[in-house]
Amino acid sequence: MVTSPLRPEGTAPPRLMIAAPMTGQGKTTIATGLMAALRAAGHTVSGHKVGPDYIDPGYHALGTGRPGRNLDPHLVGEERVAPLLLHGARGADIAVVEGVMGLHDGRIGTDGFASSAHVAALTATPVVLVVDVSRMSRSAGALVAGMVAYDPAVEVVGVILNKAGSARNVAEIARAMPIPVLGVVSRDEEIAAPSRHLGLVPAAERAESARAVERLGERVARDVDLDALVELARSAPALDARPWDPADEPGIAAADGPRPVIAVAGGRAFTFRYPETEELLTAAGCEVVAFDPLVDTALPSGTRGLYLGGGFPEVYAGRLAANRALLTELRDAVRSGVPTVAECAGMLYLAGSLDDRAMAGVLPAHARMTERLTLRYPVATAPGDTLLTRSGESATGHEFHRTRMSPGACAERPAWVVDGAPEGFASDTLHASYLHLHWAGRPRFAARLADAARATPPPAPASVPAPDLVSLKAEAVAEPVADPLRHHGDVEVGEGMLDLAVNVHPGRRPVWLDRALAESLREIDAYPDPAPARAAIARRHGRGVDEVLPTAGAAEAFTLIARLRSWRRPVVVHPQFTEPHAALEQAGHAVTSVLCPAENGFVLDPDAVPDDADLVVVGNPTNPTGALHPARDLRRLCRPGRLVVVDEAFMDAVPGEPESLVEERIEGLVVLRSLTKHWSIPGIRAGYLVGDSEAVRGLERASTPWSVSTPAIAAMIACTSEEAVPEAERRARELDGWRSHLEAGLREAGVGFVPSRAPFVLVRAGGGAHARLRAQGIAARRADTFPGLDPSWIRVAVRPPEITRRLTAALAGLVPDTAPSA
Repeated sequence: MVTSPLRPEGTAPPRLMIAAPMTGQGKTTIATGLMAALRAAGHTVSGHKVGPDYIDPGYHALGTGRPGRNLDPHLVGEERVAPLLLHGARGADIAVVEGVMGLHDGRIGTDGFASSAHVAALTATPVVLVVDVSRMSRSAGALVAGMVAYDPAVEVVGVILNKAGSARNVAEIARAMPIPVLGVVSRDEEIAAPSRHLGLVPAAERAESARAVERLGERVARDVDLDALVELARSAPALDARPWDPADEPGIAAADGPRPVIAVAGGRAFTFRYPETEELLTAAGCEVVAFDPLVDTALPSGTRGLYLGGGFPEVYAGRLAANRALLTELRDAVRSGVPTVAECAGMLYLAGSLDDRAMAGVLPAHARMTERLTLRYPVATAPGDTLLTRSGESATGHEFHRTRMSPGACAERPAWVVDGAPEGFASDTLHASYLHLHWAGRPRFAARLADAARATPPPAPASVPAPDLVSLKAEAVAEPVADPLRHHGDVEVGEGMLDLAVNVHPGRRPVWLDRALAESLREIDAYPDPAPARAAIARRHGRGVDEVLPTAGAAEAFTLIARLRSWRRPVVVHPQFTEPHAALEQAGHAVTSVLCPAENGFVLDPDAVPDDADLVVVGNPTNPTGALHPARDLRRLCRPGRLVVVDEAFMDAVPGEPESLVEERIEGLVVLRSLTKHWSIPGIRAGYLVGDSEAVRGLERASTPWSVSTPAIAAMIACTSEEAVPEAERRARELDGWRSHLEAGLREAGVGFVPSRAPFVLVRAGGGAHARLRAQGIAARRADTFPGLDPSWIRVAVRPPEITRRLTAALAGLVPDTAPSA
């Protein structure tokens, strides 16, 4: 007998398989709940899944606190199934294996190969059946009896009755059972996992997933005999196998020298990959670094190889397309020869477009969703030498998608031939196809990617164009800023420059406002009292004084919000004013960014905000995009336990203030306003917040005494008076007319822009436009410091037509790097 270094007499980790007579019986629910229940009871649990499934192991990981593992003879070969089980179960007290489909259902035409029964036999794992008895009585006993007797190599030791009805019917079923009933779970829709077009929604995409799995564990612990299950698991015999070790695989050896960085796509859009892939790459001497294409605007530093796995890019196509900075860097990296492996979703990400949304543009193909599900378990053959393969090599894999690529393969060098047809795209540095592979079954693929990464020189620094006519100051501003979240437009304006960078109304202040400010100076010998301002703001918006808090501009409000609580998952919707993001990070919070896609006009999709976000910050209209989000969408963000902060700093510049929430009483909603821009008083830090009285009280407790100055209090009173209302509307309509003139000029000049409702416009002027405008004495706000935007964008403040004409004339002489988008 071959003995394991862990157990001299053989390896016998306690283990059970949760299987079913057919799909849809509740295997995933019961298996995941069992893992969570055992963990809560003090066991170290290892979770496994029969078959190629990526989604169920994600839930297993939540239940166990360890990576979910797959056991699939088709993908890795029969000889590796037991070693992989032992590898995943290292250090665990018990292993729980979830089956696939019906117990004996395997690859079509193979008499049950790769079925749950096949894996149970290969690993000598006792089987517990989950049976949906919602429409059965004694017949359930006959069904189970058949499963028990069907294959002597498979030991079925117990049954859990799922979706059970009355106690009387349960008793009838239990009497008919030929094996012990280990649990009875009644129907509960609240513990069901949601489905999507490819099956269950991945755990990484369900913000409430952790709590849902915890509830599953509590339910299983209540309704299932855990002690009996543990005893049955301990009855599993020793295995004549050694745990799989990636370092023992042929060709896997860590070379001397620096460890090349392999960037692995992750996050919500790329959840499909097997943990053994990363373990093989690590054993081969690589440093595996994950990045999130929805959030990160650059590849990991020093990237010398790329692995883009599967997932649901079609669900997040808009947000992926909006992250142009990352797409551009990714395209340049792949085209420059950085070795890249892309499976399914990764291939779509490299395509020219996905559902008409621009992707990386590396592959000469376009993809879109279809009604037809492609589901197959093929053997693929390599038609030639590529990054991963050598001519004639074969690999077993699986495909599972509802998209179609057109064309489907590069005629010269496809990645595979599957069922006689070319599949995917390949070269010496690229391998992209729909086929998912389990690299534990083909470890040489990991070795080849590692070798190629070591042979790839570090990425060259980005080339810097010669200064030409750009002034030294312009050149300095065009360089990367040390703290992009703290970059503001006022630093871009130099002496003698035309100011289109700062969003302050260029007109004169009303006489009555100047008078109020001047008179306030007579009172600066006393501490400021914000109470009169609070009352004036409350009257202006029809709110109670307990629903209003004057602040030293919106900046103080963002700081107070960041300090209000120990936020579990604060979300900032981008692109938008970066101050709230910076304030949250300064307070020690890890911020989640939600990117609004450019192709949708940067308008928020409420469903893109994670369900577990307890703070959401969004601008309306948003700086710098000028997008005015519908109030109904913002209301959808509000829910118990969450604070929603709507920054309406520019709402007073929109005629009629449509979509404003400042006068709506909604639990957990706070609206911020600023007076500095519309009234031309940036030197007077005057703003306020209005909202949920409980939140306002908390923010007031967090505020610094006397933070609002006496002149700011005077400005608040004056700018919210009855006299101010018609003047505010007049200014808003004036800005509206100026913006219409600006947009018409941009259109005539052939320059792309985002239609705006704010006193600024986001312009797609092309790379280098910012510096070239500065060379002509025109200061615009660089936009690449806003998350989700790249250097091709600038933000232009609305100005009178005579100033606008000078800008559009300058822009007409610039050649954008990208096609304008109206």
